[in-house]
Amino acid sequence: MRKVHVEEAIDKSRFNKFHLLVFLWCFFAIAFDGFDIALYGIGLPHMMEDFGLSAAEGGAIGSYALIGMMLGTFVLGSFSDVIGRKRILVICLVLISVFNALAGLATSATMFLVFRFIGAIGMGGLMPVVISFMSEYSPKKNRALTVAMMYTGYSIGAIIASLTAMYFIESLGWRFMYLLSALPLLALPFLIKQFPESISYHLPRGHKEKVAEILNRANPGGNYDKADEFVYTAAKKGSKGLPVGQLFTDNRAITTIAFWVMVFSCLMMIYGLNTWLPTMMQESGFNVASSMSFIMILALGQIIGSLTGGYMVDRIGHKNVLLTMYLIGAVCFIALSITQQPLLIYVLIAIGGACTGGTQNLVNPYISAFYPSDIRGTGLSMAVGIGRLGSITAPLLIGLVLMTNLEPQTAFMAFAIPSLLGGTALLFVRERSGKTVQTAAPVAGET
Repeated sequence: MRKVHVEEAIDKSRFNKFHLLVFLWCFFAIAFDGFDIALYGIGLPHMMEDFGLSAAEGGAIGSYALIGMMLGTFVLGSFSDVIGRKRILVICLVLISVFNALAGLATSATMFLVFRFIGAIGMGGLMPVVISFMSEYSPKKNRALTVAMMYTGYSIGAIIASLTAMYFIESLGWRFMYLLSALPLLALPFLIKQFPESISYHLPRGHKEKVAEILNRANPGGNYDKADEFVYTAAKKGSKGLPVGQLFTDNRAITTIAFWVMVFSCLMMIYGLNTWLPTMMQESGFNVASSMSFIMILALGQIIGSLTGGYMVDRIGHKNVLLTMYLIGAVCFIALSITQQPLLIYVLIAIGGACTGGTQNLVNPYISAFYPSDIRGTGLSMAVGIGRLGSITAPLLIGLVLMTNLEPQTAFMAFAIPSLLGGTALLFVRERSGKTVQTAAPVAGET
């Protein structure tokens, strides 16, 4: 009987049609996630007028949705290691599509809130699942870049939502934008048929024929058979229940907490900017059209940061790249708080996008690669779930800063604090206790 090391077979595979298939489906899913998350800010002014909401009421509905996302990240992300990541992916897409479309048909603000909250549960659970899939099935050589490219779908989805709204929201209304959320349902039968389940789900359950089939697609030259002895060091047979406690075993406790702080910092910056950037720019003297263009620049910066950072990770290691991006982000926000040159502001906003959304897109695969496969989904979902506390608090905290007598642009200084906090937390990550993190030369003083 031949002994096959499953992780090694995937790590050494060459990118082919199978990897492309996984990439495209994950890109598709995360793009619609980004589309639906962007919908609220885009349609809010029209919805407030339609339902007769005050600004406070409109903001409260948005906060409740973020709480739904946090709940989805915790619950659905954790269950992905129990019932299978493919099932969770399907559940998330159904929740997102059905309930956001229903929100577009809501006849009252309360009905909208209920539908949006349920849809947000799916939005919160989707991201950890697709990151886990791409981390598991990508060849090791270009894994960070592949995951980063996949996650640019989030920014692409937000850009598509903005462009669609520019052309249709005035004529067809905000409800039309939400009805577009149902489009993924048309592709769902094809996803169910084509998308593979995680090997870490199949192997402990004795599905050796499924494992052989997946490995033959990922690495065709291996000629794998169900009679082979598949060795998957990350899969622990007999693991039952939610494996949250395992995040704190085997010298992983300090790193787990560091990851939570890193994600908290990134999401605080991302959602703070998404909420207040147009307002800050308008109050700083830019017209409405120019202030909206900053959101586009921010999204493009996120894409550039994800791709550039992913490319560099494969060469100098995750930790070195992330530390650099956190520090550049802090300097960038300090510069934004004092500069008055429009062109320089645009450049700095792009850099800010690269060092917030781009950084988070690299933190996700870093976390996923650190944990063994059987708790990978749980580790990532817990980090993002805790981190969403940052996304919930950021709009309020930045709003309080804007209520002071300081110049609006001075509020950018506040974003430098979480950037420095995230970089400091990164120093406590113990890569030697991880599974497959990409490293360069050992960092001096690392434990």
